[in-house]
Amino acid sequence: MMTIEERGNEVVEEFELFDDWMEKYEHIIELGKDLPLIEEQYKTEENLIKGCQSKVWAWAEYQDGKINFTGDSEAIITKGIIALLIRVLNNSSPQDIVKADFEFIHQIGLQDHLSPTRANGLVGMIKRLKELALQNCE
Repeated sequence: MMTIEERGNEVVEEFELFDDWMEKYEHIIELGKDLPLIEEQYKTEENLIKGCQSKVWAWAEYQDGKINFTGDSEAIITKGIIALLIRVLNNSSPQDIVKADFEFIHQIGLQDHLSPTRANGLVGMIKRLKELALQNCE
């Protein structure tokens, strides 16, 4: 089974296949289509991620020592970004998620190609996913 770092490296390699940011955005949008969707009952105010311009929800389920996230967003780019984070983090231990450095985001240059509000949203998403993992650390 792959580690968070290995899945992050896989993402970096994928993004290296694209020549420009238009292609990378298209890839992010495609990733959003594969997002494990959050069930409607969890699309609540408390599962909304703070700091995002558009609505983004995240939910975590803890099973057999691993966390699996689901999520959704009204905006296609944001949906792709949460899908990217979930893909790298899913099926990991809460401890590994809390310790994750998200280096792959810097390596693909994502934060440099987001508007300030989306960049804040990205920080909010990472923070929320780590909080959800922490809640399951007991």
